[in-house]
Amino acid sequence: MSESYGATGEQNIVTDTTAADRLAVIPVVFGALAFIAGWAILFRWVTVTDTLGGIEYATLIAGGHLVAAAVLLAIGALSAIDVIDNNPDDAVGVVTAGIYGAFAFIAVGLTVSQTLSMTALAWFPAGLLAAVVVSAVALFLPEDLGVTLPVAAFEALAGLVVFTGVIGPQWVWSPEGFSASFIGPIAIATFAMVGSLLTVWAGTNAYRGFGARGRESGAYTLIAVYAVALLGVLALLIIFVVQKGMGKVLEGAQLWPFKLPFVLNGYGLEYDVNGIFPAIVGTVWLVVGACVFAVPLAVGAAVFLTEYAEQGRFTRVVETATNGLWSTPSIVYGLFAFAFLLPRIENQETLLTGQLVLGFMLMPLVLITSREALQNVPDEYRDASAALGVSKWQTIRSVVLPAAIPGVLTGVILGVGRIAGETAPILLVLVREPFPAVATNVLGSFHFTASAPFVVNDALLSSTTALPYQLFAVITAGVGASQEFGWGTALVLLLVVMFFYTIGITTRIYFRKKLRQ
Repeated sequence: MSESYGATGEQNIVTDTTAADRLAVIPVVFGALAFIAGWAILFRWVTVTDTLGGIEYATLIAGGHLVAAAVLLAIGALSAIDVIDNNPDDAVGVVTAGIYGAFAFIAVGLTVSQTLSMTALAWFPAGLLAAVVVSAVALFLPEDLGVTLPVAAFEALAGLVVFTGVIGPQWVWSPEGFSASFIGPIAIATFAMVGSLLTVWAGTNAYRGFGARGRESGAYTLIAVYAVALLGVLALLIIFVVQKGMGKVLEGAQLWPFKLPFVLNGYGLEYDVNGIFPAIVGTVWLVVGACVFAVPLAVGAAVFLTEYAEQGRFTRVVETATNGLWSTPSIVYGLFAFAFLLPRIENQETLLTGQLVLGFMLMPLVLITSREALQNVPDEYRDASAALGVSKWQTIRSVVLPAAIPGVLTGVILGVGRIAGETAPILLVLVREPFPAVATNVLGSFHFTASAPFVVNDALLSSTTALPYQLFAVITAGVGASQEFGWGTALVLLLVVMFFYTIGITTRIYFRKKLRQ
């Protein structure tokens, strides 16, 4: 981690710093373990009173905080007196100092306002003073001390309040002015996760010898932890839903002859086990109909805006409007369909109305991603096609669109993931009976007429149900079924959405392989 120069002026890298490296690894390892422990406590896989080797998790976490604090303090002090040869800058920087100051403001403000029961006239100046002092100290200290000392102070405080029992398993805090109460296990888990991020950053920074390389490594490590945390939370959510819903999904199941009543039955007195098959079918038809309606229109609009329209005020207005439509709350789409579409289509809830409103929701994202995909197609493709005498439309159809299909499919995949789980729009325009006994038969309902429109489908003009609505009815409104029924519905909805994802990703991979040939 250190550098020196020989008599010839050549730069030599001093590698005899393994002891310091091992020392810096300790807070990094603790941070990773504390992060995992915090999530495990939040998801109640373990409790703070469970023991490991005869020691409670709360005590272990508190001891880890104290060890991390001592190690960081030692690293900073040894670096400051040149026992550890590092390359720190003169200061930590304004951003880091500001973050430390924000932590100090929150800690002191909460202590003064809640513990000492003081008003804003007291706690706000106290918190602000603490923030200014901590930020100033961090700015004026050398980087090795500025990085390690504030984090060590936080870790020491977190470890002491838990180790001494100030915050323990039975601790409850009811802040003044709030209707919520905070309990000890949540506070211990929060300290563990926040402290883990700080110690991982400071430890990695110290491991790389501070300076630009240390800050870069610390930032990359934090980003990696954040990415792993997102994937971990997603995995935990899936596991949680599977754990809650698998029992209901497998109720009455048989391998031979194959029988899965919860998935293949409807809901009614004629069934031994009530199921959600009509809702599954309704969800599939909603997504298929929305894609059939929205994807061709969105891709066509993207082709026009990218390949034909003059890039100017008009395209900028369309782009702004499209971004606004994509961020519009789903309930607004539902109200639009309820007020505008419903009176014009049978004046009642229909599957077609649900498909249209979800199609309107899907269209902006497909348009945005399709434009990006078309713009990312190299101009050399267009120029080469034009040099062969191919018309512009033939170039778009045969060259540009095939090259952009993977990007278009990415937008479709993301959009389907959103609309498949939407409840608010279909709550207003789709459902009359939330738990029907039979599924909607769209394919078998087409018939021809002698007059316009010549082809009619009664199923599209009738009400149906969908998995998100049934989940809402059971979990939120408590209508018609047990909580176990709702968890089983949630698991099946998750599987349906993943099924659509699988189809989209497989299709995208296929077209990417075709492009490489």
